[in-house]
Amino acid sequence: MEKGLSDHQSPEQSSMPPTTSLAYGLADEHISGDPSRKHLVSSGKPPLYLREESPSAPTTQRTSSPQMDQSDRIELTQLPALQRGDGRWAASLLIECAAAVVQKDAARVQHFMWMLNELASPYGDFDQRLASCFLQGLFCRITGTGSRQHRVLCSAAERQCLFDPMRKMMLKFQEMSPWTTFGHVAANGALMEAVEGEFRVHILDVSSTMCTQWPTLLEALATRSDGAPHLRLTSILVSSEEAVVKVMTEVGARLRKFARLMGVPFEFRLLQQPELELLDVATIQPRAGEALIVNCIHSLHNVSERPPPSSSSSAASPRDLVLNTFRSLNPKLVIIADDEADLISRGDFMSRFVEAVRYYSLFFESVEESFPRTSNERLMLERIVSRKIVNLLACDEASISERQEKSSQWVMRMRRAGFALAKFSDDVADDARALLKRYKEGWGYTNTDVGLFLTWKEQPTVFATSWKPF
Repeated sequence: MEKGLSDHQSPEQSSMPPTTSLAYGLADEHISGDPSRKHLVSSGKPPLYLREESPSAPTTQRTSSPQMDQSDRIELTQLPALQRGDGRWAASLLIECAAAVVQKDAARVQHFMWMLNELASPYGDFDQRLASCFLQGLFCRITGTGSRQHRVLCSAAERQCLFDPMRKMMLKFQEMSPWTTFGHVAANGALMEAVEGEFRVHILDVSSTMCTQWPTLLEALATRSDGAPHLRLTSILVSSEEAVVKVMTEVGARLRKFARLMGVPFEFRLLQQPELELLDVATIQPRAGEALIVNCIHSLHNVSERPPPSSSSSAASPRDLVLNTFRSLNPKLVIIADDEADLISRGDFMSRFVEAVRYYSLFFESVEESFPRTSNERLMLERIVSRKIVNLLACDEASISERQEKSSQWVMRMRRAGFALAKFSDDVADDARALLKRYKEGWGYTNTDVGLFLTWKEQPTVFATSWKPF
């Protein structure tokens, strides 16, 4: 969510209805034609059912960049996207350490690990935090403790998974960064256009953003000129953790209250399905006369793109099975927003490591320039990334859940499954542009034939695409 209704306008001064200013809205100067579109970009106020401020966390002093002897360096030809010579040190040092691990050069590994251990800090600057996360992953890989450490980290996270801190973290992240809200705005804009004239709408939501996408949509539907449709929201939870179920149950209850406040007929159902490829169409409970929308925000990369080891080489992967299931539902629209990264297509460790450093450097740098170092929510976000990095670098292949593909790979998968691209309209692109005005400089977007891309300092970070069955 963004900073406010406009730079100099309070909610009380807004021309929007009072209930609208309690959640999401868009300042009038960014609206195109349809008045309901002004709700498709957040006003900066948290959804009514999720509001509060956040505590702080410790910090440390910046450590100066390390000076390495020339004999310790390797050619970083595998890292063309990272800029060197700008005072940043973590990426280069991490990749040199990973190369030493691959080369089984024990002396160099020990040297680089010692340097990283001296310089890294989870409370420091961009380089120190990036180094801290990847240092843990490298250590677990070297010692063969990745799977065990990942279980320990996930268990600790589950114990701390409570509604209040999770809400604060998600809202602060969306206030300070468009990383997830970009996909929300693109999806909601396309969704509103797809259900125009429909009076019964069913959204199958496979997302990882705690339903923070939906207050915006509820407000837009409430102001629709031909009246609000009946909205049925089925939220598929791919986590098996009971604590996450409790959090999402509370989210659902608050979302129902918000829908009542907006005057939108609304049903909410939470469906737990840890293995998404095993989703039974019957559990979706399709109803005649409903327009079905499938919405996938930062979630499908956790589904494996590889067929099970016991299956034949021609067997469909779990990821393709999920897309085939979506196609069998004959939805009006499928929306996918996810990370623009390739962490799986090249199987060797070094390629995966270099791409992970490249991609997560963008994340850490954008967070550094948006959050104060003392932000507790920032620490929570970076701990999530740290768990992902341990999983990606140090767990066995079958246990890796961070399996991002770039948009070009998703295009091929979706076409094989029987979908055709549905290009975002100019109005949706305008909504995305209006969203980015509410964040710090550095964020941008590109509009291509494939979809919309969120960029950080001209590097793509997130893609959003929409699809129709053919």
